[in-house]
Amino acid sequence: MSAEHTTPPVTAFILVKTTPEWLAMTVQQRVDAFTTQVLPAIEAKTTGVRSRFYDTEFYSARVTDVWVWEADDHRAYQLLIDALRETPFWDRYFEVVDLIVGTENGYARTYGLEPVATITT
Repeated sequence: MSAEHTTPPVTAFILVKTTPEWLAMTVQQRVDAFTTQVLPAIEAKTTGVRSRFYDTEFYSARVTDVWVWEADDHRAYQLLIDALRETPFWDRYFEVVDLIVGTENGYARTYGLEPVATITT
């Protein structure tokens, strides 16, 4: 069995709410803050992490964005969180509302089943 099947990636859904400080920035200042404050901190602390960002302020007043981070393993995830906490993105530019962390299809691995999923074309 390959490492892919024995050590599934860790996926973290980080639910955040923008702060007035973040909203006071221009779009370019926000991009610059991410590329100069967040990316270098993550690159210095860990490898094997990927991110996607979702805007939710159109549908929720409590959570304005969802950051989806996938890490190769629990250690990479822990290092990612340590790195993020050392940047202004953590509780300065964004209030961290909740962390939801899991592994995809964990039930299938636990019970030796094929994952059940929907596929549409």
